[in-house]
Amino acid sequence: MLAAVYRQKGPAREVLRIEEVPVQSPGSGEVRVRLAFSGVNPSDVKSRAGLASPLMDHAAVIPHSDGAGVVEAVGEGVASDWIGRRVWVFNGQWGRASGTAAQFIVLPLRQVVMLPDAVSLEHGASIGIPLMTAWHAVAACGSLLGRTVLVPGAAGAVGRYVVQLARRAGARVIASVSSETKAEQARAAGADEVVNYRTEDLGPRVRELTNGQGADFIIEVDAAGNGARYGELLAFGGKVVVYGSGQAMVGLPFRPLIMNFVTMYFFIVYRLPDDLLRQTTDGITALLGSTALPAWPLHHSPLQVFPLEEIATAHERVEQGAGAKVLIRL
Repeated sequence: MLAAVYRQKGPAREVLRIEEVPVQSPGSGEVRVRLAFSGVNPSDVKSRAGLASPLMDHAAVIPHSDGAGVVEAVGEGVASDWIGRRVWVFNGQWGRASGTAAQFIVLPLRQVVMLPDAVSLEHGASIGIPLMTAWHAVAACGSLLGRTVLVPGAAGAVGRYVVQLARRAGARVIASVSSETKAEQARAAGADEVVNYRTEDLGPRVRELTNGQGADFIIEVDAAGNGARYGELLAFGGKVVVYGSGQAMVGLPFRPLIMNFVTMYFFIVYRLPDDLLRQTTDGITALLGSTALPAWPLHHSPLQVFPLEEIATAHERVEQGAGAKVLIRL
């Protein structure tokens, strides 16, 4: 099969190569998926670039965690009726050498989820990390009926889903964005209010929109960038659900947070415990298969699709801030 491979970390054009590699057979409890599309996430790009660590965990890596395709073979213990099913996969390259930037992938069945016929394979390859992150972040808030949720980065892949899921849960959503184009995208996703933090002071504006109370929840993409303002952004008893940060160190205003009984919850979708993982994938399956969706369709990020041989360009687009979900066609 053809696959993108790197054997050292560094710039995409210097380290990524398209190679012919052997097709694996599925072992016990595993399936082999013929992939149609591979999703490129910021974490995939950062890992290849060596931003977290310059060291290789494996001699050779096929990158990417997300993808979608059709099951073509099953291992011992897996029902044969899985063969021919359209599926989306997640955590393809997490803790493993071989991810989804290849024509085939072998994974444990727990990392393979049926894709409803109404959902395209392109969108199936888009939902792994972004929609799983958004789903768990919103679920971690508990009941949102009548509550206010602030969503920084609301036009991003995760943020766009957060806006929609929070609205479905009955929340009033305030989106924080950096441009008018992103503001339009956040409104299209269902945000009740949108604040452009480059032209408005976010803290006072959020206070104004909440009658001086602050937001009940923040679902956070950049804890380092926004943490210093949590004291003015949050209501008494507020909660921050953190799924990302632009820097390793996060500074927080201790006194307003302790005086207002603020809770902070950090998670990374790659390491969701089994019970939370099942809740997340089951919830997404129900969401994607809901007969109510045509009346309130789930809006996905716009797509930019590249052939496998242009994977370096795809990685560069993600590094530059694509403003879209970048996929590799396999």
